[in-house]
Amino acid sequence: MFQLKKTIVSEDIIEKDFVCNLNACKGECCIAGEAGAPLEEDEVKIMADIYEEVKPFLRPEGIAAIEAQGTSIVRDGELETPLVNGAECAYVTFNDKGWASCGIEDAYNAGKVDWKKPISCHLYPVRVQKYSSFSAVNYHRWPICDDACTLGQELKVPVYKFTKDALIRKFGEDWYAELETTAAEMGK
Repeated sequence: MFQLKKTIVSEDIIEKDFVCNLNACKGECCIAGEAGAPLEEDEVKIMADIYEEVKPFLRPEGIAAIEAQGTSIVRDGELETPLVNGAECAYVTFNDKGWASCGIEDAYNAGKVDWKKPISCHLYPVRVQKYSSFSAVNYHRWPICDDACTLGQELKVPVYKFTKDALIRKFGEDWYAELETTAAEMGK
């Protein structure tokens, strides 16, 4: 672990390799698990504000879940996206190959909204845990992403490079530049 500004960063972010392999997993991270995507407080308002623009990109099941539960929910004291029947994220969509993607990101890519998706989704496999005086930045290992780890190793892409845009979105250009300097010092 090392400190960058007000974050404590796991060395796994630099040492582990990762590149999403949708050919293998088909977007399983949007479907698997027992909870929705983690949300930050400011994202709750954004999701409520953009819902009508995102709604045409969603499946009927997702719309029904959102309209029954809200654009975001609190479960066990944590903010997250609602689920469809306790399973996949309500914002998940499926392409003609059956691969999962994000309806919010689909609306973003179509130019209908200017917000890409929740930062927790954009950052994955990086997870951020907030504490009172700092945030912990960790690599989350999930067996459904084993193919992403293999592809990352083949392509020699460390987690911090794979998640560069998301890390900059979350922490800023200066923070990321310091991360790159640390990685270089570690020989990565």
